[in-house]
Amino acid sequence: MPDTPAPATQEPAPERLKMREKFSYGFGDLASVLYWQTISMFLAYFYTDVFGIAAASAGTLILLSRSTDAFFDPLMGMIADRTQTRWGKFRPYLLWCCVPMAVMGVLTFTVPDLATPGKLIWAYITFNALMLVYTAINIPYTAMLGVISPNPNERTTLSSIKFVGAFSANIIISGTMLPMVKMLGGQNAARGWQLSFVAIGVASIVFFLIVFLNTRERVVPPKAQKTSMARDLGDLFTNVPWIILLFTTITFILFVSLRLIVTVYYFKYYVSDQTITLPSFLPKIGGTQVWHMEGLVSWFGTTGQFAALAGVMLVPFFARITGRKIAFICLFIVAIACTAGTYLFRPDQLLQIFGLNILGSVTGGPLSALLWAMYADTADYAEWKRGRRATGLVFSASIFSTKQGWSLGSWIALVLMSSVGFVANAVQTQQSLNGLVKLMSVYPAAIGVLSLLILTIFYPLNEKRMSAIAAELKQRRAAEAVA
Repeated sequence: MPDTPAPATQEPAPERLKMREKFSYGFGDLASVLYWQTISMFLAYFYTDVFGIAAASAGTLILLSRSTDAFFDPLMGMIADRTQTRWGKFRPYLLWCCVPMAVMGVLTFTVPDLATPGKLIWAYITFNALMLVYTAINIPYTAMLGVISPNPNERTTLSSIKFVGAFSANIIISGTMLPMVKMLGGQNAARGWQLSFVAIGVASIVFFLIVFLNTRERVVPPKAQKTSMARDLGDLFTNVPWIILLFTTITFILFVSLRLIVTVYYFKYYVSDQTITLPSFLPKIGGTQVWHMEGLVSWFGTTGQFAALAGVMLVPFFARITGRKIAFICLFIVAIACTAGTYLFRPDQLLQIFGLNILGSVTGGPLSALLWAMYADTADYAEWKRGRRATGLVFSASIFSTKQGWSLGSWIALVLMSSVGFVANAVQTQQSLNGLVKLMSVYPAAIGVLSLLILTIFYPLNEKRMSAIAAELKQRRAAEAVA
């Protein structure tokens, strides 16, 4: 796998990175989240309403596939940690895997002319293959956050820019996916989904190559460090701050995923078509019009993602004032309250529904960026405490928790929908509609409270402690360089 010419050497780490490198790094999440957001927001809908799989079967498929794939994440992290190329440990995977991921994306969103059992087999094979390739490219990309710079403030900025890329992709997918499917496929939705992923695949290849060509790896493990998978895993599972973030992430992703997965169903079956009057000067959408599900979902997602993007861009400033942990707690409280408040609104109260979503997105969007910056801190903590560094493993095992959260969220949402009588493309019972409303509000809010308590009570790394750790690591690395 790894080529052997000239292993990468540690290049001096500047105190501040050039903006070109920072923004180039953000393109990686732009590429990744074109897939991640589509899968998270639309895969369940695609499987039930386009592909033709029952809700319970789709939920089981997503749960088993994502849960199984997640166990490959730590292995991929350890493989990346042991990779030696002239480009570094993590960057080459962006070059090697971008084209295979584009191909598997097209196949996953292709509807074969098969009976139901054959379709299920096709879905299991293609989705699992896509997730494996996604893991092989996304874990090395994410681990780069911990090696581009040793400066905690620069990494917070990098994490923020990373999530600017992520939320830009969220905006693109939320706002254009359903209209693009309709435009490319006409009355043939299956054809529309397939062609849409041809376009997404080409774009993602270009974005990953931008990252590969314009970034560098500067933080390397201590030269005396011996490679041992057992030792790396032992270090990981005795890293208390990392363990706390692991459980925080699982519950936080459950909070996000339940609501996101149900959004399309919520608007299609609960909100339904609405007659809306907007100012006449607005192009195309002005005046009194009947809004259908595609338009409502697109605008709901787009306005929310723009709000989240605005929140992410403010993270470095807010975090420098309050510290990352306090910033996370304050923002999460508001996001949970906004989510719970959705329960109060009728289908025709779109102004309130959209307004709470925008406020919840401004405060909820930055939470992921703060979490990933804190994961980079746990890699520093491990090096400080144990004298060993396994950046790829730290981030890969963290992505493991993210995938587990999404798989559980998809399974819970679809199983609960099935249990209250949901039937795709049919008029829903009142019990089914009540279930959709609770899955958009009460249930995710309760899980959010649990996530908030875990981090608030148990996470031990604050700004003062991380500054001391960073200073000591800087001295150690300088002494090692002299030696």
